[in-house]
Amino acid sequence: MKIFVIDKFKAIGIIFIIISISIFLFSCLGGFAKENILPIYSVETKEAAVSITFDCAWTAEDLPSIEKTLEEYNCPATFFVVGSWAEKYPDAVLSLFKKGHEVAGHSYNHAHYNSLSAEALTADMQKCDAVIKDITGSNTKIFRAPYGEYNENVVRTATSSGRTLIQWDLDSLDWKDLTESEMEARILPNVKNGSIILFHNGTKNTASALPAILKALKDKGYSFKTVSDLMYHDNYYIDHAGRQFKN
Repeated sequence: MKIFVIDKFKAIGIIFIIISISIFLFSCLGGFAKENILPIYSVETKEAAVSITFDCAWTAEDLPSIEKTLEEYNCPATFFVVGSWAEKYPDAVLSLFKKGHEVAGHSYNHAHYNSLSAEALTADMQKCDAVIKDITGSNTKIFRAPYGEYNENVVRTATSSGRTLIQWDLDSLDWKDLTESEMEARILPNVKNGSIILFHNGTKNTASALPAILKALKDKGYSFKTVSDLMYHDNYYIDHAGRQFKN
């Protein structure tokens, strides 16, 4: 019978390698993401459902057209509104809310969140959400940072204040004045269950592009949910790509 003897230094090396591999695999499987230091970009679900979201910071002239299209395709959407914009267009915000859409915060004046302290972030989020509550009478627990900008301080501050940061996994780039066909090409081939799709109101082509995009998504078998209805609210983790999984 052969007996293999491993000296102390080789044993330490082997143990180090095993620990390193374990940490790597744990990270890949989303273990560290359970700290929720990322926003939610999309949701892992077997249901063929997606969220249509709009960031609102400019005008409101195209909202009646957008609302009509959303109603036609039975699409409850989530509108992330800047507080100062909501103060300027309270009737538009209330109309969205009364028609069953979700209204959530997008900062008070679209500041760069990465440059703000935790105290300043909390104050800004509270100010924005207070405007929304004054108009709709409803509290909101999800939030989208301006410019989609965040760092660990932004995520942790939002989380500690009871808010969940929401990003997106599909970007229409409508603010760049893309054409209807260009937006379709960005979204339709890449959509999947649990996608969160980003649009803006007050752009050149969003209102006109929306009917064809929603029709194509329905033809693919997708239904529409607000972000709060799509996401999980407890017992979840977020992987390294920002995809939310149920534990």
